[in-house]
Amino acid sequence: MHPALSVILFTTASGAGYAMLALLGLFGASGVLSAEPLSGWIAFVVSLGMVAFGLVSSTLHLGHPERAWRAFSQWRSSWLSREGVLAVFTFLPAGIYAIGWLFLGELWAWAGLLLSVSAFATVCATAMIYASLKPIRAWHNLWTVPGYLALGLASGALWFTLWAELMPAVQKPAYDFAAIGLAAAIALKLTYWQFLDSGVHAATAESATGLGQFGKVRMLTAPHTEENYLLKEMGFRVARKHAQKLRRIALFAGFVLPLAAVIGTFFVEHIFDVALLAVAIVLNAIGTVTERWLFFAEAKHTVTLYYGAERA
Repeated sequence: MHPALSVILFTTASGAGYAMLALLGLFGASGVLSAEPLSGWIAFVVSLGMVAFGLVSSTLHLGHPERAWRAFSQWRSSWLSREGVLAVFTFLPAGIYAIGWLFLGELWAWAGLLLSVSAFATVCATAMIYASLKPIRAWHNLWTVPGYLALGLASGALWFTLWAELMPAVQKPAYDFAAIGLAAAIALKLTYWQFLDSGVHAATAESATGLGQFGKVRMLTAPHTEENYLLKEMGFRVARKHAQKLRRIALFAGFVLPLAAVIGTFFVEHIFDVALLAVAIVLNAIGTVTERWLFFAEAKHTVTLYYGAERA
């Protein structure tokens, strides 16, 4: 599939933003955060800023962004519509939670829990947009939803941990969530790439046409004499050697090195904690954007079988 920069930025930024909101709500509901106004302002500006940036970015690939509001009407059947509804709804508990924190000096547990649940559900809905597409094997599998959640948690927890270091907030559990998210992302991406390379459940020209019982199916002539929309959007190809190189960049820059930085904070002074976390956030952003690009670039639609692809 053709990697759209706007969608890559959306999934990267909004995933981190919603994960940070979920952690803010969860930690506040558990009673381990203090309702200090300055720290609250910084937390909400950062988390909601990432969410807003992601949502705005998601409309840039639309031919008519002004019609984006129509997507909300199909929530009964469309995961895209459900994601839109949940994304907007999350601003409601976030606003209520922020009012209590910033202006009244109170962290309402019920608002924090509702914020965490709605943020979690939004990321799940985003992942289901892709996981529900049966013609694309790279997305329609058991690893897509956990992968989105792990990547979001890894990014959001790093931002949350840096905030906890700089502000009067609990720190130890924040580091735990960051380490768990990064470790889960490493395990899930390695497993996902292994599944992708294995060819399990891959569609072929034989299975797509139902003629496999008669032997090898081959194309006699191309459906089109020149490139068309389907080939441009659904037939994007990335060379295997380039994909392997980008996978290594995504794995080490996005997760392995940031995890090492998080572990390293236990052995250095506070000022170095902040520096290590800042470096981890930058590396994680580079790796996550690379991984999101690959998530689209390595996905093949079954329609490519009719243009000569061996499998999809």
